[in-house]
Amino acid sequence: MTKRVTKSVRQIRDADVTQQQILDAAEVEFARHGLKGARLSAIATRACITTATIHYYFENKEGLYKAVLQRPVDEVQAMVSQLNLDHLPPEDALEYIIRTAIAYEATNPHRQMLWFQEASQNQGLYFKQANVSSLHEHLLKVLERGMAQGCFRPLDPFLTLTHILSVCIFYFTVHENWKHLTPEINRLSPEMVEKHTEAAIKFTLAGVKKTA
Repeated sequence: MTKRVTKSVRQIRDADVTQQQILDAAEVEFARHGLKGARLSAIATRACITTATIHYYFENKEGLYKAVLQRPVDEVQAMVSQLNLDHLPPEDALEYIIRTAIAYEATNPHRQMLWFQEASQNQGLYFKQANVSSLHEHLLKVLERGMAQGCFRPLDPFLTLTHILSVCIFYFTVHENWKHLTPEINRLSPEMVEKHTEAAIKFTLAGVKKTA
């Protein structure tokens, strides 16, 4: 009985590892080529598995693409949910969100190009299925709470959310282009990412805080 349970646990663990390998490889291919241009054979080669294995876990290329888009949404949702933002002053909560967003982008360099390909090729057809709005709720709530408590000036919450995300993420979106402007600087180094983080926090708080 113990051997059977141990084998079952190992099988589940191996399946999880295989699925993550497929998703990692697919993310790179979809970020480079989008849904239309990516090939399952290239994803299988990168993941060191067979195309049959991809079909076993994700059925087809569209199913895999949906899973790739959903993964960052689920990851960020889990991260932000652990921050306990409701117990923090609005300024501190906003700072935590900015730090979390930038740190996540820095460790997941393919994510923004993935979303760009989705917008360009599919006009957001699959984006709207990924429940991205659930992520926005955390930041919108902080902004609305800040205004209600008199910490933040009157704002359009969704427009302000757009501006904040742009400040955090654009840095990574344009990196492949802008690295040629200053080739002597590695803007993805921990030191430069930290510099970007601190500047983004100061810039955002200066823009939203209520002045005397």
